[in-house]
Amino acid sequence: MDSMRSEQEMMDLILRVAREDERIRAVYMGGSRNDPNAPRDFYQDYDIVYIVRDITSFTSDHSWIDVFGPRLMLQMPEAMRDPEGKGNFNYLMLFLDGNRIDLRLFPIEKPELIEDDSLNSVLLDKDGILPDFPKPDDSSYWVSRPSELYYASCCNNFWWCMQNVAKGISRDERPYAMEMFDGVVRAELNDMVSWYIGCAHGFSVSPGKMGKYFKRFLPEDLYHQYLATYSNSEPENLWRAVFTACDLFGRLASQVGGQLGYRYNRQDEEHMRGYLRWAQAHPVDEMKMEGKKNEIQMV
Repeated sequence: MDSMRSEQEMMDLILRVAREDERIRAVYMGGSRNDPNAPRDFYQDYDIVYIVRDITSFTSDHSWIDVFGPRLMLQMPEAMRDPEGKGNFNYLMLFLDGNRIDLRLFPIEKPELIEDDSLNSVLLDKDGILPDFPKPDDSSYWVSRPSELYYASCCNNFWWCMQNVAKGISRDERPYAMEMFDGVVRAELNDMVSWYIGCAHGFSVSPGKMGKYFKRFLPEDLYHQYLATYSNSEPENLWRAVFTACDLFGRLASQVGGQLGYRYNRQDEEHMRGYLRWAQAHPVDEMKMEGKKNEIQMV
């Protein structure tokens, strides 16, 4: 790796390129570097938007981005399989020195692409076309208070989808079980954790993308309990993670419901816990479909 350029060097470069190119009419920055509550470190990206004239003159020959330095890797989402198709173009650049710029080009003819994001700040505006962004803060990312329907749906889906996890483990279909657990059930768990944090802080904090700030806001015991919901693919460990997630979700859902004045459906939890214990005791290769022997015992 090359010696890492400083924040000042990177900002000077980003602005020099914009000032010297008449096609670039304005520049603004968002992301964690504008977030007063985000931890400062050398992994933070530079989230930059150039407002440009004649965007095709940039995208027809991508070599112009070489000015930012030698790269380890480049991604251009609008040239890949699922483009947004909004008229913008993105360059995600990881450089040999470890710096990263996420540079988006917005055509000047599409002012509607300029986001209403509380982390935005103006870096350069040659024509006075950018809005007067207020002082950056993270309020756009604060966890929102859920409606009663949204809360109840989260609880229902967490417990309902646990049956799919259980069946996957019991059938020894571990890829399915782990994807269902970490891709579907965990989304509901993460929402409940975020609402617990929101309740504790007046819904005026951000838990961070994908829960990256959970450690900051959760009591230590809850945070370690949350970490214990991750597992490798061994059935014994996966079952342990499943029951830990059940304990954590039930505890938090009850508290969040109480704080918000919403009813928590304890019966769903009790019934699904019984089903999980039954499924754990009856893997498919040992199952004998013989009458009442296999009835689920809700104890």
